Amino acid sequence: MFNAIVIDKDESGQSVALKQLDDAQLPEGDVVIDVAFSTLNFKDGLAITGSSPVVRKFPMVPGIDLAGTVRSSDHADWKPGDKVVLNGWGVGETHWGGLSQVAKLKGDWLVPLPAAFTERQAMGIGTAGYTAALCVDALVKAGVTPDQGEILVTGATGGVGSVAVALLKKAGFKVIGSTGKASEEAYLRQLGADSIIDRAELSAPGRALGKERWAGAIDAVGSHTLANACAQTRYGGAVAACGLAQGADLPATVMPFILRGVRLLGVDSVMAPKALRLAAWERLARDLDPALIEVIGAEIGLAEAPAAAADLLAGKVRGRVIVDVNR
Repeated sequence: MFNAIVIDKDESGQSVALKQLDDAQLPEGDVVIDVAFSTLNFKDGLAITGSSPVVRKFPMVPGIDLAGTVRSSDHADWKPGDKVVLNGWGVGETHWGGLSQVAKLKGDWLVPLPAAFTERQAMGIGTAGYTAALCVDALVKAGVTPDQGEILVTGATGGVGSVAVALLKKAGFKVIGSTGKASEEAYLRQLGADSIIDRAELSAPGRALGKERWAGAIDAVGSHTLANACAQTRYGGAVAACGLAQGADLPATVMPFILRGVRLLGVDSVMAPKALRLAAWERLARDLDPALIEVIGAEIGLAEAPAAAADLLAGKVRGRVIVDVNR
C-alpha cells in the first residue's frame, strides 16, 4: 500500500483526498518508481482545485513532476536503482502523476537525475525551472546576447520567473523582474535581478508599439502582459512565451513583428522532445546554484498539497513548492 493524493468526480462534483492505494491499482507503464519528491505547479493548482478542466480521466493522481528511484523496469534504458526525473507528458492529466509515493510510467518519459542535484533539489526546480531553462535556451538559440540589452522576466517571483532570473544572470544578462509584489524586491535581487518594475506597467491594455526597452523577454503571464512585452521589445529581439497566469488571450497587433522584426517564441514543456529536455537540465546543472533552490523553494508534506494548491492559484506562493511525498 502507498499514499497518494486522488482527485475524483461524480454527480456532486470534484473531490480531493489523501488515500491509500494498492500497487495493483497503478496504471499501465514499463517503469515503477519509488517517488521521493514531487512539487506543485500552476497546472497542478488548476487540477486539484478544479478551476480548469485539466484532468481528463478520473480518478486521477495529480502532479506533473516527480523525482525518485527506479524500483523495477521493463524498459531498456532504465534499471532498478537509477535516479530519474519526470516532467510533463500529460502526467497528472491523463496518467497518474507524482503526488504519490509510487508511480508507474513510460520509460520514454524519463530523464536521468543530474548528478549536480538531489531528488529534493530537482523538485525545487521542477517543471517551472525546467521550463525557465527551455525559455533561456530558446532566447539564446534565437541569437539574443547580453550585449544587446536587458531581458524582461514577467511573473518574476513565480516558479518559472524565479529560476529564469537566476539562469539569465548566470548567462551574463542584465535582468528586469516584473512583479506585483513590491515586498519581494530583495528576493529578486538575491536571485540576480538588476532592476524591478511593477507588473501594472504591463498588465493593462497598451499601445501597439511602445518605447523599445529590452532585447528579449521570458513571459509566463500571457494576455496584456505578453502583448506589452512584445510591443516594447527592441528591434530584432525575441520573446519566449510559456504561460497564461493573466490569461490565455493575446490582445496584440502584428506591429512589433512586422516593423521591428520581433520574434515570438512559443515554449512547450509538456511534449518537448528528449534532446531539448536534456539540454535544459544540462543548463540547470551548470548554471543554477543549488543554494538558490533553498531560497526559491519551500517544503510541504503530501497531505498539505491540496491547501497549498489553492494558495498557489490565489497568488500567495513565492517561488517553488517542494512536496515530500513520504511525510
